[in-house]
Amino acid sequence: MPRRASSSVLGVRALNRAMLERQLLLRRRKSSIPNALEQLVGLQAQAPNPPYIGLWTRLEGFELGQLTRLINGRKVVRSVLMRGTLHLVTARDFLRLRPVLQPVLERQIHGPYGRLLSGLDIQALAASGRALLSARPRTSNELGKLLCEQWPGRDAKALANAIRNLAPLIHVPPAGTWDSHKPAALTLPEDWLDRPLETATSPDEMVLRYLAAFGPATVKDVAVWSGLTGVREVIERLRPRLRTFQDEHGQELLDVAEAPLPDPDTPAPVRLLPEYDNVLLSHADRTRIIADEHRAAVFTKNGIIRATVLVDGFVRGTWTLEREEDSSTVRIEPFGRLAAKDRTALAEEGARLLACVSPDAESHDVRFSAPGV
Repeated sequence: MPRRASSSVLGVRALNRAMLERQLLLRRRKSSIPNALEQLVGLQAQAPNPPYIGLWTRLEGFELGQLTRLINGRKVVRSVLMRGTLHLVTARDFLRLRPVLQPVLERQIHGPYGRLLSGLDIQALAASGRALLSARPRTSNELGKLLCEQWPGRDAKALANAIRNLAPLIHVPPAGTWDSHKPAALTLPEDWLDRPLETATSPDEMVLRYLAAFGPATVKDVAVWSGLTGVREVIERLRPRLRTFQDEHGQELLDVAEAPLPDPDTPAPVRLLPEYDNVLLSHADRTRIIADEHRAAVFTKNGIIRATVLVDGFVRGTWTLEREEDSSTVRIEPFGRLAAKDRTALAEEGARLLACVSPDAESHDVRFSAPGV
């Protein structure tokens, strides 16, 4: 797709089309899964199925088994990374991203569980956790109980949660694979990947990759996506390698030099995004993808980020996958009335999704609820 000439001010549609292009959402791509994951800087993976659907909506010919084989083959891993949340990334990216994010994760130890860890020797706790996981993979529940034997009277969940942030833990399959909902067994990268973490801790390259995948973006956007502090200092260091714009409110937007900027009027196909999709979570100002008045329908009070419908590049509704013994249904809940052509396109997209995720169901159906919000 040809690049649009640079402009000093980028409107919401320009930012929307730039992100959709970089997030592989303007057209499905012919790409390997590892290459796609690295271009996207991983996919959020709070639940096992969303990354599968996230790849299906972005890649030509995606099949569930392709990703499962990569996870089982230790080419792709699930672990705590950006913002202290679970992500699915290539093994190579895990080894280089985790050291950069270690300060973020250690800072989070002092969050909800901080009071329960007061007075503990954190380094001794980390060493004990590593030793227990070196012996064999263990679930968080198992790990917490064993740590309580060394620190009696402490909260088991708090101890296990601290290890998840202090040590780079990988979820052992079948955790993270399609429809697997059992507690994850945790292990260390040197045992699972036969390689240690990389030693470089500078965030510069990670910030450049963020801008290539999600930019143009503000300093605050970078911080929201990564959880890093001191982002402005990083940006100032990188500034000779960046180009700058402004948004419609006069805020500075930063970008890598050769990233695409499609015309704001570039057509955007309908898309079904999974729960927790990166495009909803990677900016402080999310109006480039979802209007403020629709956020409450997507971001629930209990921390769920619902699966969403894109029409003309923006969130225009939510959807759910309903599977029974012999049938599967995609139920679409639009926020308002849909044009006939968009309704037809979404029905076709829903049918394609069902063919991928429920190939053995006797019946497939795509249903539309009455417009809400």
